[in-house]
Amino acid sequence: MPEFEKKYKKTSKELHDDELIEKDDFGETPEEIEKNTTAVLEKYDREANVRVYKGFSRVFVRILFVLFSMYSIFLLFYPGEIRMERASFVGLIVLLVFVNFPATRNPKLKKINYIPWYDLILMALGTVSYLYFVINYRAIINRGIMLTPLEVWLGVIGILVTLEACRRAVGLPIVIVASVFIIYAMTQKSLRMNVYNLFYTADGIIGTPIRACLNFIVLFVIFGAFLDKTGITQFFIELANSIAGASSGGPAKVAVISSALCGMVSGSSVGNTVTTGSVTIPMMKKTGYKPEFAGAVEAASSTGGQIMPPIMGAAAFLMVEYVTMPDTVVSYGYIALRAILPAALYFAGIFMMVHLEAKKNGLTGIPREQLPKFWPLFLRKGFLLLPLVALVYFLMTRTMAFAAIAATGLAILVSLVFPETRIIRVSYTDEMGYRLDLYRLTDALESGAKSTLTVGIACAVAGIIACVITTTGIGSSLISIIIGASGGYKIVALFLTMLTCIILGMGVPTTANYVIMATTCAPVLIRMGIPSIAAHMFVFYFGIVADITPPVALAAYAGAAIAHGNPMKTGVNATKLAIAAFIVPYILALNPAMVFVDTTAIEVVSIVITSLVGMFALSMSLEGYYRGALPVVFRIVAAVGGLMLIYPGIATDIIGVLLVGAVIAYQIMKEKKTAAA
Repeated sequence: MPEFEKKYKKTSKELHDDELIEKDDFGETPEEIEKNTTAVLEKYDREANVRVYKGFSRVFVRILFVLFSMYSIFLLFYPGEIRMERASFVGLIVLLVFVNFPATRNPKLKKINYIPWYDLILMALGTVSYLYFVINYRAIINRGIMLTPLEVWLGVIGILVTLEACRRAVGLPIVIVASVFIIYAMTQKSLRMNVYNLFYTADGIIGTPIRACLNFIVLFVIFGAFLDKTGITQFFIELANSIAGASSGGPAKVAVISSALCGMVSGSSVGNTVTTGSVTIPMMKKTGYKPEFAGAVEAASSTGGQIMPPIMGAAAFLMVEYVTMPDTVVSYGYIALRAILPAALYFAGIFMMVHLEAKKNGLTGIPREQLPKFWPLFLRKGFLLLPLVALVYFLMTRTMAFAAIAATGLAILVSLVFPETRIIRVSYTDEMGYRLDLYRLTDALESGAKSTLTVGIACAVAGIIACVITTTGIGSSLISIIIGASGGYKIVALFLTMLTCIILGMGVPTTANYVIMATTCAPVLIRMGIPSIAAHMFVFYFGIVADITPPVALAAYAGAAIAHGNPMKTGVNATKLAIAAFIVPYILALNPAMVFVDTTAIEVVSIVITSLVGMFALSMSLEGYYRGALPVVFRIVAAVGGLMLIYPGIATDIIGVLLVGAVIAYQIMKEKKTAAA
């Protein structure tokens, strides 16, 4: 997750007048904004709620995280036995979680260079449990289920400490879900059998999610940290300003574009909301947007970054493991290609609603003379995009691990162009001569390691859920229950699955969220005849929108805190802005042509055009505006026409064109009559 830095304030100075620089709408200076933003991040994003170290302790902890990143990379080149390497990886994650995260969010309990005795005990117990497994893995594998009493108790301790580590780094919801599954497993099998399955086999804690995390996700998280150090986030904001800053409601459109771009390499909806929102939200309020709408735009856009290729919150790499299509090799390229159109519709919907909101309220953009020029900016800093371009190319042509490593190396190289972007620096002084400065390099490794903690521990607990589903047969029971409740109707099953995904996805990171959805909900839809890729996209989307769907809309609440708006109203506005995320999954599940299954190139072009027109019609309906206020009847007609156009099919497209065309024609004629009068 990109860290909040003062460089964003510098961007604000370049783009706004002196009055905005000195104080925002609530009389806050840039320093106060940064302080408040940090507080928001700590409140809504657990990754920011960390212990404070200074002096020698800070250096020591920094070294630990750098070594963890280097060890993760080392395992890629020199892999060992799968259980040994995965157990060592999770053991280090558990150790570092207790080093980094306190037991509670209470700021009064935070002391500098302090870890309470009970945390030291938990840290030692968890580390010893995994260390014992690493040292004795051969003997444990040979004995199989015949665990010694010591191994049983070490397994129990390891599971419990892992759950506590997950509670600190991720939150309580996923721990509650995992605990319910563990309790169910205990009613089906003995303690020894459950401990063996959950802790000592490659199907539990060290199962498929951890394999993906170790082999792929950690490398892309480190890549994101290196890319952030090059200043690409600032470049994205400046680029968005040069493109859309001067148009009607420009700052809100800047928020949509910059959040979409930043979200491609960010792994956190809340983190993205806070980092880019600290700049874009004051800009939107200055233009005239209400606080609740400004916070909602940023929250909805930042959340959408998790569904945007190439990285998709790292869930794309897990989809490769879970999606199976007949007569098709499911690769990363297969997943990313089919995610493009739904993601484009999502952001197009937000962009259109922002535009209509601006037109409805007569909001203008930022004066062009205060904005950077696109081509000079692109020619000066466009090289920062090369690592992303290389990443996509290598993902399509080489292995995912190679793509991540090559893109990271290229990010280091392109950073050398300007002094302010350099990750590796060489300085010269008369006293010391030439000196190699690796601070930003180690800072990127440390940042990548810290972000890996949250993803890794969530994947470990998600492995528990997946293991219980596999070993107890509860998955078949859940499928039978949902299919029975739906009466065999796909639309009902989709609705029930949507509710389950939103509830289970509350407060859970993208990667773990998807693992839970893929193991609990996707099989239900596949059983009902929905193609695997469409089923997994469906559950992925609705797991993500939990971040902006009340009552636990963490990204929306973070946006509201920055905008000084009402949290619940912000959440409702964010849900309305993200309407595409509630419609597109149904369309692609009922007609998989939207994800390019059983379709042709001509049909794809037709789908793109009609879907975009359909999203505009839906935006008209929700905003109640197009060249003037829309009467209620016409809003309904526009909504129906928009849905018809989004749903792939010739008959529905014709009906949609007629309905939407009638509304647009009526509004144009009405505008002309008003002008003539």
